Amino acid sequence: MHYTKLVLMIVSLGIVIGIVAGIKMGQGMSNIYMTLYSLPFMTYVLKPQVIVTAALISMSVAVLGTLYAVRSAARLPPAQAMRPEPPAIYHSTLVEKLGLQHWFSQPSRMILRHIERRPLKSLLTTLGISMACGTMMTGGFQEGAINHMVEVQFGMSRTGDLTVIYTEPTSARSLYSLQSLQGVEHAEAFRYVPVNLRFEHRSYRTAVSGIPPRGELMRLLDANLTIIDVPEHGVILTDYLAELLQIRPGDMLTLEVLEGQRPTVQVPVVGTAKEYLGVSAYMQRSSLNRLLKEGEAITGAWLSVDDRYQKEVYAELKGMPRIAGVVEQKSAIRAFYDTIAESVLFFTFISTLLGGSIAFGVIYNSMRIALSERNRELASLRVLGFQRGEVAYILLGELALLTLVAIPLGLLLGYGLCAFMAFQFDTDLYRIPLVLGINVYAFAALVVIASSIISAIMIWRNLAHLDMVAVLKTKE
Repeated sequence: MHYTKLVLMIVSLGIVIGIVAGIKMGQGMSNIYMTLYSLPFMTYVLKPQVIVTAALISMSVAVLGTLYAVRSAARLPPAQAMRPEPPAIYHSTLVEKLGLQHWFSQPSRMILRHIERRPLKSLLTTLGISMACGTMMTGGFQEGAINHMVEVQFGMSRTGDLTVIYTEPTSARSLYSLQSLQGVEHAEAFRYVPVNLRFEHRSYRTAVSGIPPRGELMRLLDANLTIIDVPEHGVILTDYLAELLQIRPGDMLTLEVLEGQRPTVQVPVVGTAKEYLGVSAYMQRSSLNRLLKEGEAITGAWLSVDDRYQKEVYAELKGMPRIAGVVEQKSAIRAFYDTIAESVLFFTFISTLLGGSIAFGVIYNSMRIALSERNRELASLRVLGFQRGEVAYILLGELALLTLVAIPLGLLLGYGLCAFMAFQFDTDLYRIPLVLGINVYAFAALVVIASSIISAIMIWRNLAHLDMVAVLKTKE
């Protein structure tokens, strides 16, 4: 009861600090969502059951850990508790059973024996460090994934500088007036038709885009980011849309057109394309117009413009009749980054803070506990002639070995967490790819290593104060 109350006092203080910090972070997330989704207001509400659940989980884990730690001492008879603690019983390690002990020094064999003597403690320490490493990977993953999304969507697929959108479908001859503007290097027209796609009992409302078959400013990419040629007959769906409709290449897709004469036609699905933003379907522009029994109608155009004339072209296009809007790609990319940068940076900061705190807390507490448990043993080794560095190697080497084992396990765990997040982020608005650069792995590993080094430096100072006199006075 004494140690349980002591731990609950510490946990209660942590709960109070956590609630205050959680409210502040929740309010910050509300402001981010207001900016991200252009909401007029968003009131942050913290439900009492959330606080109760968090407090109960924290207290339960603390009590279980306390009872596990003190149960062996609490069960001792008082008379036996007054005697000095008997020396620990060690057995041959796996290394020694395999006959490999000659490859290890005596201090190294002591490290291996102590790890095998306390397998559960070693396992929990390794698991805690690996969880910290995996948590830190989730923050860096988002930043790299978003950069990859922008590179694929705007750097490889849609490479035009300006997108011109007409107020209504217009003759393809209007493209000549766009090409005649000074600074316009290339122009490609597209046809945009709102439709309701239907396959069996599933349906989805989106649009079919009619694009040039071998365009330079609009390219469809497959899962390997290889350019797809749009066939003359048939429709290509984005992979996410094909998954929603559960349709495969070769199946017949029903298109219910939602403008003009609203015809209903069927076309075969000839393939899927990889896109991270939006949900759409693609056909050759001439095939789409022929399917709708229209002439060479277009809805807009992509323009490649010389950087020196981009502002002049943009201003001239805004003043033209029958043009509903002009989208500048650089501005669209900048707005995309501005919209999500705050939320991504916030999440990255929280993940890094949590991961670093967990890593340092687990490693430092493990070292402090090991020092407390083996204080007498380490002091005895100093009396027997071991140098301070050798004693430090025995104590810190154990945590170093567990950390080295935990890092690759944590990187694997982090990959799984990132994969789960990428799966959960699959929406109609955007899909986040599972892209993990070497910098994500390196940062997570370096934070764990840095936490270990800082903890070791702090413990190193305590090794100078081992009570060797008390060991010499002990009878045994």
